[in-house]
Amino acid sequence: MPPDAKATSEMSHKPRYTVRRASTIPALHADWSDPAWAKADTLHIAHFRPEGSAHRPMTLARLLFDDETIHGIFHVQDRYVRCIHTGFNAPVSRDSCVEFFVQPTRAGYFNFEFSCVGALLAYYITDPTRTQGAFVAYTPLAPTDGARVKIAHSLPSIVEPEISQPVEWSLQFRIPLALIEGYAGPFGGLPGHSWRANFYKCGDETSHPHWAAWSPVRELNFHLPECFGEIRFEETTL
Repeated sequence: MPPDAKATSEMSHKPRYTVRRASTIPALHADWSDPAWAKADTLHIAHFRPEGSAHRPMTLARLLFDDETIHGIFHVQDRYVRCIHTGFNAPVSRDSCVEFFVQPTRAGYFNFEFSCVGALLAYYITDPTRTQGAFVAYTPLAPTDGARVKIAHSLPSIVEPEISQPVEWSLQFRIPLALIEGYAGPFGGLPGHSWRANFYKCGDETSHPHWAAWSPVRELNFHLPECFGEIRFEETTL
């Protein structure tokens, strides 16, 4: 099978999501009910790895875009919520965490990992093969670039002790397209383009660890770009 045909066949079995152009830019206040999000389709992060606990938090996500930004929001119906890591590029996946991995070109992908209180870890990864606790080829985003990712969250800045009772929380982000192009190179605008992506929910070091994906992964490893689904930016007429 030719390489392009193989890639097309692989993607036909992966989930797909249409990113709508924003009619109104959502205010940055992590409000899932904001009417500005009504135009966005909703996806469900529902494929849980069996290595996790019985905790299965309902996790939803939405994306919108405009000429300069990708807008995203997660909403989680959760329990056993904990968050103690707050610095940039801290190990946020150990806390209650949501993640957006996106691959604009075949060259590499970004892992935007957000703790429930808005701490960010973000790399640009061109070879995710594991080596000595890291990856063969990756570039951590510079702190100045991390600061360009705007984040809002509904929980306080630290969650300790763990919240064991049911709690709902939201995490909103804005990623400038110029930031993505600074690492991945120009891609010529969004409308009509398709990127690979995945969305995750985890909590590695909570009392009830869990690992969930939108597009299922074949092992307990989120860094499998071949398992990513597809996001397609709708073609629009301005």
